[in-house]
Amino acid sequence: MREWLATWLLALGACLLALPCPASAAASIVASGTSLKVDLLDPATGDVGIDTLTGGSLDTRFKPLDVAAARKLDSAFWLRLRAEENSTPGAVPTLNISKSRHLQIQAYTLDNGRTVPLRTATHLPGFRGMHQLVFALPERLTEGQLLFVRIDPQGQGWDGLMFSVSTLEQTLATGAEHARMIAIAFGALMAMAFSSLLIWLVLSDRLLLFYATLFSLQALYVAYLSGQGFEWPVLELGASVMSYTWNVTAALSGAAACLFVREIAELRLYSPKVYSIFGWMAGTFVVLAFANLAQHIGLGGVVAAIGNLVFLGSAIFTLVVAFLAWQRNNRAAGWFLIAWGLLEGFTIATAIRLLLTDPEGAEGLLYYGLPLSMVAAAVLIALGVADRLRDQRLALSDAEKRAQTDPLTGVLNRRSLVERLEAACLRARARGLPIALLFIDLDHFKEINDTRGHQAGDACLRAIIDPIHAELRQSDVIGRYGGEEFVVILSSADISAAGPIAERIRHRVADVRVEGFGEPIRVTCSIGVATSDTLGVWGEHLIARADEAVYDAKRSGRNRVQIAGALTA
Repeated sequence: MREWLATWLLALGACLLALPCPASAAASIVASGTSLKVDLLDPATGDVGIDTLTGGSLDTRFKPLDVAAARKLDSAFWLRLRAEENSTPGAVPTLNISKSRHLQIQAYTLDNGRTVPLRTATHLPGFRGMHQLVFALPERLTEGQLLFVRIDPQGQGWDGLMFSVSTLEQTLATGAEHARMIAIAFGALMAMAFSSLLIWLVLSDRLLLFYATLFSLQALYVAYLSGQGFEWPVLELGASVMSYTWNVTAALSGAAACLFVREIAELRLYSPKVYSIFGWMAGTFVVLAFANLAQHIGLGGVVAAIGNLVFLGSAIFTLVVAFLAWQRNNRAAGWFLIAWGLLEGFTIATAIRLLLTDPEGAEGLLYYGLPLSMVAAAVLIALGVADRLRDQRLALSDAEKRAQTDPLTGVLNRRSLVERLEAACLRARARGLPIALLFIDLDHFKEINDTRGHQAGDACLRAIIDPIHAELRQSDVIGRYGGEEFVVILSSADISAAGPIAERIRHRVADVRVEGFGEPIRVTCSIGVATSDTLGVWGEHLIARADEAVYDAKRSGRNRVQIAGALTA
């Protein structure tokens, strides 16, 4: 598995290094699809009317768009779009404008020399607070046709403006597919988070609580980053704070991830210092979440730069720690390593594409790669959590088994044997059934220890267990009562059944030969039998009566079965 994981990580790194990126950052105003030439009306002209623009008197005042200058404008301005080719045929052609939500836009075209305002057909959410405004065109664009767009910024600064020409059918189909992918990812993440929370209520393992917190925040992050969350009930309340929604959820998700990884990697046990470092990192992410308020005093860029460095550094550090935990055979950390590498790979790739190109250029990563990587990571990490809980359950079961069994022979110890006997007696009395007890004592055991050594005696004790088991049913129980004494509980057995079983056990034990300590050691045993149907006693009273029967057997010459008789008045 380790060779496979190393190969996977190398492949992930190669994918990130091979990520195709444009040579320079994309412009804030771009045109895609049908080629559109974008010109800006000289802002010094003022906010003129549409009829003046379409009259042609101001054609010389339109200059090729200067993106940097346009972004500085805080008052309304005009853009002229010229189609440089015929648009795609369709029933309802559209002009699609991806814009910041606080930009107010009006669009016009010329139809037989008349100025026609374009009707808003619909609007669709986009990534990073963008908003796609869809205008219905009277007819498909032809080469050289002009469109005029009035932009009115409602606030300071804006992030992007993109024009494309499509059809209403294609636009709605694409929007529906995008919404469906985000909704599926959001639903899957929230469902897994909620399931983890419910399990936490039962098991009280805080790893489950951190898992639920981490992926519920991831679900909110992808919903708000994609813009879909602003269209949904309840989540739409986040529209008033817009960019805070994905920045804050991303920061809090980083804090939850730090707390989660130090638990799944068991750092408190293996590396307390690194455990503390992750605690400080979680605190740093919480501070970053509140530091988003700094954009109100002009420090938003500084906070963003610091946040990016913290995210990148913590991602690398987390992968290293998870890898080292996996190296010490922590399988849960191995699952986390795969999941986190996948998630961080797509997150970093998406961030790079958004920095270097427009959202449409990163559509595959935004609507498919990033959401599906989050779901895949949630599933893989859930497997890691399940593996961790499984190991804990096995460790607990092993500890319980060690606490209940005799370490030398592997059968129940005295305390567990008595507990089983009391429970068996309660069941038998409730059902009106008998119960039988065999008290088995090895003959001449002290002599074996004295002449052959204690290791020989231990070997004899181990050697008789399988022969005894061979005569027992699955419901029967055997335990070591002390020294060379063993007790067998025969459920639902009366005196007629217990006697023959004891005889068969005696014969099987007598056939045992223990070698390796000089001459082969011949082992025999004396067995006392006590049953509730003949004695009318239960629980430890049965043990006492069976013990008395064993002494009678030894006084009668050993290597025999003695049935306990009723006490005389």
